[in-house]
Amino acid sequence: MTIFYILIFLASCVLLTLTARWLINSLVFVAKFLGLKEFVVAFFVMSFASSAPNLFVGIISAINKIPELSLGDVTGGNLIDLTLVIALAVLISKNGLEAQSRTAQSTAVFTVVAALLPMLLMIDGILSQTDGLILLLAFAVYSFWLFSKKERFSKVYDGVSHLRFSVFLKHAMIILIGTALLFISSEGIIKSAEFFAKAINLPLGLIGVLIVGVGTSMPETWFSLMSVRREETWMVLGNLMGSVVNTATLVLGIVSLISPIKISNSAPYISARIFLAVSALFFLLAIRTGRKITKKEGILFLIMYIAFLISQIILR
Repeated sequence: MTIFYILIFLASCVLLTLTARWLINSLVFVAKFLGLKEFVVAFFVMSFASSAPNLFVGIISAINKIPELSLGDVTGGNLIDLTLVIALAVLISKNGLEAQSRTAQSTAVFTVVAALLPMLLMIDGILSQTDGLILLLAFAVYSFWLFSKKERFSKVYDGVSHLRFSVFLKHAMIILIGTALLFISSEGIIKSAEFFAKAINLPLGLIGVLIVGVGTSMPETWFSLMSVRREETWMVLGNLMGSVVNTATLVLGIVSLISPIKISNSAPYISARIFLAVSALFFLLAIRTGRKITKKEGILFLIMYIAFLISQIILR
């Protein structure tokens, strides 16, 4: 039985990754067809595709009355994005990850605020429906700011405007089919996560941090590494910051509206929250000093994630 659920989890993660890859390719085309800037493509379009698994895991877990799994998934996924994924992207890049634009600098500040906001709202032990509305409002405020000035998001691409509308419809259909596949793979991840929680006697939220978060962070990991290989490093930070903001505000906001997230015992999550807070603040410091993330800082991000894993082993 254990092997069966391990196979389901692995198959679901592979399906998530492949589906997100199809979605990313189609969404890139759609975004360019609509004339959006690369950073906006990465922050909104790419991050929406790569965080779609988190959204489906969250909605399904909320419907099944286990929303703490979504909280663990978001916490673990954001921790991976802000440490391991950045470290891998920086270390295989030529000159680090650039963050020269004012939009990227401002977004870095909002990313840290978004990552810490759910933890602040849960000081009383619950992410209520009111808290969910606050999270959704935070997402709406940033979206309004980003799209309030045309120069922040608009760009004309060569070789795109002449493409037929039928090609646009083709990619739109791929997006719809991909969304359905994400739903199926998310269901597989949730069922296997519930089994793991019972089999190894760990809280569902912690399973979300240590296992589910790894699976649902695969799409942005793949996209970041592929972007570095194509020397499109500006896309990496946009995608990662977008994923953190989307999951911390939009996903948790929707989940808590469906089913408030109650944590009766916060002890198992303290380590993950501490490391997430530290990594978010270190990320902001790295972005603001020199307007890029260097290879030395990438090594520190990697050490930070390894330290988190070691802390989990020691605590258990």
